[in-house]
Amino acid sequence: MTHLLHVNASARGDASRSLELATRFIGELETIDDGLTVDRLDVFDGSLPEFGTVAAGAKMATFAGRGHSAAEERAWSEARVVFDRFAAADAYVFNVPFWNAGVPYPLKQLVDVITQPGWAFAFSPETGYRGLLEGKRAFVVYTSGVYAEGLPPSFGADFTTTFFRDWLGFIGISDVEEVHFAPTVVNADVEGTHRAALAATLAAAQRFATAERFAA
Repeated sequence: MTHLLHVNASARGDASRSLELATRFIGELETIDDGLTVDRLDVFDGSLPEFGTVAAGAKMATFAGRGHSAAEERAWSEARVVFDRFAAADAYVFNVPFWNAGVPYPLKQLVDVITQPGWAFAFSPETGYRGLLEGKRAFVVYTSGVYAEGLPPSFGADFTTTFFRDWLGFIGISDVEEVHFAPTVVNADVEGTHRAALAATLAAAQRFATAERFAA
């Protein structure tokens, strides 16, 4: 049995093109793996805890090897609940729209809440950082309304995929497949682009489901 976490980073609900492709990906997996379980996390639903001054103090206390205050312990415990939910998954699906050349702010909030020392990564003064979530797989759908690879700089830049790829690698997830659907707005053949992205999504789901590490 495989446990999948779907992280929806779109605020557009049923109108979301990235969510549509992620949903089709999961649906394809479900036709292949009848033991698949899916946990769905919508980063826009307001359930993520804040990671502010108190939580940052807890993080630095952890780095320094000192104990937490009562307030820090509460904040740290709230973050740990989210991390445990994330870490419980064997595999991940993310749908990530471009927002101002980066990722939507609640997705960055999720990243900041769970990327903690001793949880998602370890650090050695001799060797640097090491991700602790190795052996997991991820599928990511990226969409953008205007930007697309190969367009002039006046059509935007991509700090979305560069950031998100780096973060996945940082926490130890190196087995990643991506599909890009772009542009979704400024596009004379948006349906043709969509068909190509959907075909790539379904093909990726077939590979994802039959890979030895996923099917074991």
